[in-house]
Amino acid sequence: SHNFVHLFEQCKRLDDIYPCKKGMTTGDNNKFLRMWYEISNLDIGSRYKYYCKGGGYRRWYGNGENVIDWIDDGRRLREFKGATLRNEAYYFKKAVTWGLITSSKFSARAISDEYAIGDAGPICIPMETEYLYILAYLNSIVATYIMDFLNPTMNFSSGVIGSLPYIPSDNIDAKQGINNLVTKNIDLAKKEWDSFETSWDFQYHPLLRRVSTIAEAFDQWQTECDKRFNQLKDNEEELNRIFIDIYGLQDELTPEVEDKDVTVRKADLDRDIRSFISYAVGCMFGRYSLYKPGLIYAGGDWDSVYGDFPIEKISLNENVAHGTGFHTYGAPIVDKAVVYLKEPTEMQDAEEFWGVDADNIIPISDDEYFEDDIVGRFVEFVRIVYGTETLDENLQFIADALGGKGTPKEVIRNYFLTKFYADHCKMYQKRPIYWLFDSGKKNGFKCLIYMHRYQPDTIARIRTDYVHEQQARYRTAIADLEQRIANAATGERVKLNKQLKKLNDQAAEILAYEEKIHHLADQMIPIDLDDGVKVNYAKFQDVLAKIK
Repeated sequence: SHNFVHLFEQCKRLDDIYPCKKGMTTGDNNKFLRMWYEISNLDIGSRYKYYCKGGGYRRWYGNGENVIDWIDDGRRLREFKGATLRNEAYYFKKAVTWGLITSSKFSARAISDEYAIGDAGPICIPMETEYLYILAYLNSIVATYIMDFLNPTMNFSSGVIGSLPYIPSDNIDAKQGINNLVTKNIDLAKKEWDSFETSWDFQYHPLLRRVSTIAEAFDQWQTECDKRFNQLKDNEEELNRIFIDIYGLQDELTPEVEDKDVTVRKADLDRDIRSFISYAVGCMFGRYSLYKPGLIYAGGDWDSVYGDFPIEKISLNENVAHGTGFHTYGAPIVDKAVVYLKEPTEMQDAEEFWGVDADNIIPISDDEYFEDDIVGRFVEFVRIVYGTETLDENLQFIADALGGKGTPKEVIRNYFLTKFYADHCKMYQKRPIYWLFDSGKKNGFKCLIYMHRYQPDTIARIRTDYVHEQQARYRTAIADLEQRIANAATGERVKLNKQLKKLNDQAAEILAYEEKIHHLADQMIPIDLDDGVKVNYAKFQDVLAKIK
């Protein structure tokens, strides 16, 4: 249309006013980049800096998952022949970023001044007064419409974005209205992003609420998600109206936003129950805690973090009953955190109340061979969170969400045996922080450890305290079955023989596994978190489950 062509004839380009740049090429991402959760969290901000790497379709805020080795101001990168640190003057500045290549629509996000910039996460750096306005423009239907003409290949280089026609706002009131909407959008997107444990600002699982059933918690979470989703959609449509008017494209565009283009997630019972289970496992290993929000332990001296931690109380102010209490260091307590104070006397027995695994080894078995196996620990976790009176109801709700046959505990046990690790690897993008020691398809032996708590003697302890113990229990169970078979009626004998075959197969599998793990245990192999999951996991690939 005439109006569309007029934009290119009369308007300045965006990069005539504000720089649009691409960042560095490391030359070897495996060498220099890590997912933030692979390394020790104590090194983030010192050796490692947040790294802008683009990511998938997401507006306003999110996709912060990578860190880069920036030791000695990037010395290793500067010495590496394959690296190109282009546009370095624009690193570590507040900016608007987007993904270079996408199979979906264009989407822009806000980033702080803590990021180094990669070539797959280009940036635009406006002055402070234009920052929110430009983010709103880039996420508007107007910018998307123009980009469809400029670049149908879905490759959004800094040059493409820089060539967008730009009309600054000269109406102070209108601009303030835009800024208010964008501020709200960033906040909505951040709250949703931080509700999942792969965010470095994750505080607690969203199903932890001041209620006695997980069903009630999910209903509240669902309502919260729907409200956030609808608010963001409404805000985006309002911004579209504004920019359609600013750019004079009323005859070509309408402001509506489709549900599929709103980039905050709605509640999903299956996903959210699985993530609740993941959070519970994190509490078992001490990564998270029912006492304090946020990441508690991910490297460093374990004793310095956990020496007195189990008996530490949450400090609450007098308004906590109204959901406005605060932890000692200022993080707001939402709806739920105070549930842990319903029975204060339990806090005196910290180990029972908290349930952190002392030796960093949690067995997963198809029967109750160990008192502290993962199912027993999870059941205790649910009891602590929601109360004893509703335990059976809550376990049933969780089992129904997971699907499968049997009692709730049987369904939960089967989930841990067959699906939990695949879910974990998917959530952590094939960089698992919990490692599954796995003897094979017969489920002869399985246990989890937390990578950040690994010690050179961990495998030796797995072998002596768990593999050998499991073997002994198989021998006892087999002997018992053989005795029962000898005295059983013909019909019963068929069923018992089937059980016996299964146990014999598991015993044979764990025997072969014991030889493999014995070989590794004797080597006392150390790991270095800086090497990342891929390198460290490969050292034990013969005894660990394959990452799929």
